[in-house]
Amino acid sequence: MTTADAVMTADAVMGADNADRDGSSVRRPNIVVIDYESGNLRSVARAVAKAGVTPCVTADPAQLADADGVILPGVGSGPAAMAALQARGLALPLLDYIAGGRPFLGVCLGLQLLLEATDEGDSDAQCLGLVPGRVRRLPAGRKVPHMGWNTVRFQSEHPLWAGIPQDSHFYFVHSYYADPAGREGIAGLTEYGVEFCSIYARDNVAATQFHPEKSGANGLRIYANFVELAAGRLRQDTAQLPH
Repeated sequence: MTTADAVMTADAVMGADNADRDGSSVRRPNIVVIDYESGNLRSVARAVAKAGVTPCVTADPAQLADADGVILPGVGSGPAAMAALQARGLALPLLDYIAGGRPFLGVCLGLQLLLEATDEGDSDAQCLGLVPGRVRRLPAGRKVPHMGWNTVRFQSEHPLWAGIPQDSHFYFVHSYYADPAGREGIAGLTEYGVEFCSIYARDNVAATQFHPEKSGANGLRIYANFVELAAGRLRQDTAQLPH
């Protein structure tokens, strides 16, 4: 999927079906899916669309300024993905967006890139540095990559997984895992040769090691909950505007 094919303008987000009870137009949240050629963009966009919003899939850093929610998907090599973010001028605008307090969702590699550095590759590759800790390879003794269904044990309540039962199954495909330096923010745990952080959530940042878009009804619920988080932030921002 090229960026030209994928980019959907904010007008597409504001469909005619987005009307409130008295018939006036209501803007749905502008969900931006970052295109840096390292993610399963089409599947993520379809999952968001099932939540009632047409996402803006883009490699343009300027689009982050008007986003109500941002999704960073990712598959493949961490160092290559980080290089792609930097080459497109996306890394700093993404950090600025997160610092602004608006909802962010990382998926698979989108979780790992939040940490300081990764063991993947031949060098000590740096990541976004938002979360203290490193990305480590899954230990020997189990088949790598970890591919297939596995359970997630939630460590806390959070709107992102509201309505999803404890120990639900989600779909994983990865050889490395995020190892945050502290326990704060570790919101979901999964075991595969080692107990690892499968969900990170702190403040406005949430990220999953698994792929919600490949995880059936529970995965779609995560995207729907994220859209509602973004909608809530949009309503909050709108209420603060001068009338």
